Amino acid sequence: MLAAGRPNPCFILENPFNLQDFKDDKLSILDIKAVDYTGAIYDVEMQLTTYKGLLKRMVFHGCKLYAGQLKSGDKHKILSPVYSIWLINGILWPNATQVHHAFRLADAESGRVLAETLEIHTLELGRYNVSESALRSASTLDCWLYWLLHAHEYEPAALAELLPQPAIRQATGTLTTIAEITEDKAMYDARERAIQDREWELDAKFREGEVEGEIKGEIKGEIKGEIKGEIKLVRTLQELVGRPVGEEEALQAMGLEQLQAMTRELQDELRGRKPSSPGN
Repeated sequence: MLAAGRPNPCFILENPFNLQDFKDDKLSILDIKAVDYTGAIYDVEMQLTTYKGLLKRMVFHGCKLYAGQLKSGDKHKILSPVYSIWLINGILWPNATQVHHAFRLADAESGRVLAETLEIHTLELGRYNVSESALRSASTLDCWLYWLLHAHEYEPAALAELLPQPAIRQATGTLTTIAEITEDKAMYDARERAIQDREWELDAKFREGEVEGEIKGEIKGEIKGEIKGEIKLVRTLQELVGRPVGEEEALQAMGLEQLQAMTRELQDELRGRKPSSPGN
């Protein structure tokens, strides 16, 4: 799915733990970082919520992983490719149909790809609908997604029979060890990541609030303009029917609906004063 043409890699799992293990952290993020025999980095993120700014956070995180391989004095040629894989418990693009999107650094005109650098993959679990009966003929990707979504519904033996692929069987057998916390440094880095992710989310909500404020401001401005126009109309009608013309401040305090009612009343009065048509 991710690195076409590569031999089956042997992975080293660098941070086998779940951020939910932090008692005071109610963050919905599963972060698994693995390295294969060539040094390529595979980062798997489970995102239980979607929000504005998530796509930018994906790109930022992928770039940070890629650049973070270098230490002071290192040569750029030692950089290994990074595959950032995001499992989304929802839908990112309502008008799309595919579950898997693969983003690579590519030239739009020629299609030439900067291979062995950075890839970002999204898997929208909210769009996945493969049934149990279809698993025998399903792709490896579909089997893995089914395992992710439904493994908790089966006993281990039944799950191993349903999904007999060696890699999935191994994942089933070691599921209980994934949440083990290993090194303090890895825990600290994950904690920092979680805080940064929350800041992205809050910033997105703030920006959404700015847009909402602009819309409310535009509506308020339109209403204010309507009131001003209605006051002018009321005063003109009052003059036409011979009533005392109201003070502008007093009319402003009445509100749009009351002004519109006054306009209708004055218009009716004005019509009643018009001479009858010939023949009536």
